[in-house]
Amino acid sequence: MFLGISWDCKGTWKKAKKNTLWCLLGCSIGDFGTILFFQYTEYSLPVSYILLLAIVNGLITSIILETIILSYSQTIFSAFKTAVGMSFISMISMELAMNLVDYIMTGGAIMNLYTVFPMLIVGYFTPLPYNYFRLKKYNQSCH
Repeated sequence: MFLGISWDCKGTWKKAKKNTLWCLLGCSIGDFGTILFFQYTEYSLPVSYILLLAIVNGLITSIILETIILSYSQTIFSAFKTAVGMSFISMISMELAMNLVDYIMTGGAIMNLYTVFPMLIVGYFTPLPYNYFRLKKYNQSCH
């Protein structure tokens, strides 16, 4: 028992892993897309601005993806409301972790095969315990 919950529930871990994977997909689309845009165009911004914009775009694309997924089982308004109500702590921690890895490995805002996989791995595992905690303690998830 830690933080008032049991951390050995396989069913909760399975659901937390699935939810985190969907979040990672949504966040990565906006994040990677933003970094690639600035990497392959002549537009120039300071690295910190690019990474901040990548985080914002990652949050937006995650909400869009979740809304689309949820709209198959509920109304579009209800799906959007659920998507917006997802844990921003989880999404922001994921985004910050991914961009920190990029910054440490490349100096910032550079995508290549050597950075993508570490970014995804760190981005996945950073919010996973929090997502498990939310599911177990409050029975709250985005799906």
